Amino acid sequence: MTFLLETIRLGLSNLRLHLLRSILTALGIILGVAAVIIMVSLGEGTKREALARIERLGARNIIIRAQKPPENTDQNQQNKQQQQGGFILKYGITREDFAVLKENFPDADNIVPLKEVGRRIIRGERRLTSQAFGTTPDLPSVANFKIAKGGRYLTPVDMESKSMVAVVGSQIGKIFFPLEDPLGQTFKIDEQVFTVVGVMEPIGLAGGAGAALVGRDLNLDVHIPITTARNVFDDTVIRIQTGSRQITEVQLSEVYISSPDRERVLLDAKRAERIMKARHTAQPDYSIFVPYELLETARKQALTFNIVFGAVAGISLLVGGIGIMNIMLATVTERTREIGIRRAIGATRRHILWQFLVETGVLSAIGGLAGVAIGVGGSVALGWLVPKLPKAPYIGKFFDATLTLPTHVAAWSIFVAFGVAAATGLVFGIYPARKAAKQDPIVALRHD
Repeated sequence: MTFLLETIRLGLSNLRLHLLRSILTALGIILGVAAVIIMVSLGEGTKREALARIERLGARNIIIRAQKPPENTDQNQQNKQQQQGGFILKYGITREDFAVLKENFPDADNIVPLKEVGRRIIRGERRLTSQAFGTTPDLPSVANFKIAKGGRYLTPVDMESKSMVAVVGSQIGKIFFPLEDPLGQTFKIDEQVFTVVGVMEPIGLAGGAGAALVGRDLNLDVHIPITTARNVFDDTVIRIQTGSRQITEVQLSEVYISSPDRERVLLDAKRAERIMKARHTAQPDYSIFVPYELLETARKQALTFNIVFGAVAGISLLVGGIGIMNIMLATVTERTREIGIRRAIGATRRHILWQFLVETGVLSAIGGLAGVAIGVGGSVALGWLVPKLPKAPYIGKFFDATLTLPTHVAAWSIFVAFGVAAATGLVFGIYPARKAAKQDPIVALRHD
């Protein structure tokens, strides 16, 4: 024990005598450990944000969505000719499809329909292309959104009485009621007047990747009772675009099926696929979207990214280890006479070996601890600083207003990075230590 303590003391003294060189030697390890932690935290943060985004769609949900058939199908070409002659393009989910789905999923937690209605949402001079849907009071439980304080969602009473009430998305509230409380205010869907009874809290899936997942910005949604939608609006939807007029008939635009548990989701999705395929043989006018599949894909991709990021950052640790070996080899040459004197007064090869291993081990350990501090601090700083860049003076205009850089420091990355750093230093320190221990005392004493 005394020998070990004395060896450690001697090793620390030698490092302190050449402080600047010791710091520069440990710099490779410091940067390597910091790089591992920061890169893994970026990958982990991105993974968690993606998983949370998908979770908000409902990991137990199966979403069946009406989809306009491809242009090149024979059925669609026939429908287009009929439309030019005054007919309507019919596609998507029918009410009979919905009834069959309900019959075949008796154990589902919820089966919720959505019916798209209207062409325009209007209030005064403000107009938006309609993103209004008739639905049922069960939608919040499957779509995972909440109503802002003071308001409410649709109720069974609204359904029975076919009330002219609506719940609007947070962005609709800001656009149409910028200076007043939307609750109790009125607006129009086409020519029909609705009263706002609730406002949805902002949904994080708005815009960007989230909008791509669901096909629209949910903060621009307007929800009305589906009984009202059927009573007031027709199944036909007219879209007038530049130089064209499209008339379509879609009875239901979406159906949410909520499975009892996650283990059933993929099996239930295959069952829904078989049912819809059997009922829609003429044309592929629907799509089935399973968030759980995206969830599993995102997890696998995140694992791959973490491995790649860790491997890239690990190269820095390798470079740091090589740097330690180079410096220690130079140190052996520089301290040859010292080694000879120690051997002459009784030090064994084992003493010399341990002295140099202690020095490399201390360099690696201190470098690893410094790297951990920099890596954790850098990860936290990036997560805090990057969202503030769009608001920064002078440079803010160069960044998107929604810029974020999610980070999450994984505990395992700290232990792995530090452990690898310490091991790297010791492994690369063995050769210089062995070389020093093998020095012939007489030759070493004659070294100038």
